[in-house]
Amino acid sequence: MSTHAAARVAAPTRREQILREAARLFAERGFHGVGVDEIGAAVGISGPGLYRHFPGKDAMLAELLVGISERLLAGGRLRVTEDDAARGGSPEALLDALIEGHIDFALDDRPLITLHDRELDRLRETDRKRVRQLQRQYVEVWVEVVRALYPSLAESEARVTVHAVFGLLNSTPHLTRPEALPDRAATAALLHRLARGAFAAAAS
Repeated sequence: MSTHAAARVAAPTRREQILREAARLFAERGFHGVGVDEIGAAVGISGPGLYRHFPGKDAMLAELLVGISERLLAGGRLRVTEDDAARGGSPEALLDALIEGHIDFALDDRPLITLHDRELDRLRETDRKRVRQLQRQYVEVWVEVVRALYPSLAESEARVTVHAVFGLLNSTPHLTRPEALPDRAATAALLHRLARGAFAAAAS
């Protein structure tokens, strides 16, 4: 079983459950619109009981936003490494692996996208800088792969295109009602085609 599959099978810890529900509630009602009692109720513990896991809501927000940036970077690097070893380093396969990984995030972690857009400025400066640093490193993982596949694309153009593709993929929280969308597999396939089309158009 791959590292990704093992992570999906493992039951979430109480801390992970708290973070998941905090992300959902913060995304739905805003950071200041949610109290610790409500987060606790969502996971079946008292509000004060949350303080055994987190010192407060600010710490939850920081862990959510720093954490997802760390996971995206680590996942991107891992996908490139695993795919490089498995398929002989085909730039096309590596780009497909990166796109697939980001689509998983975009479809499965929509509240975190909303949270990032709305609440990043609420982080203390050190955490906000850490998020930005991790995001820049994640972009560079993509830029290297994109330029290997499309060597005619200037580095600056590749970087702009990567950001544009992130914007496309991260639009999932703004899509219509979930029940009106194609099923997950069809939505993932559509997003993948759109992302690959954007890179091909940039290089044409």
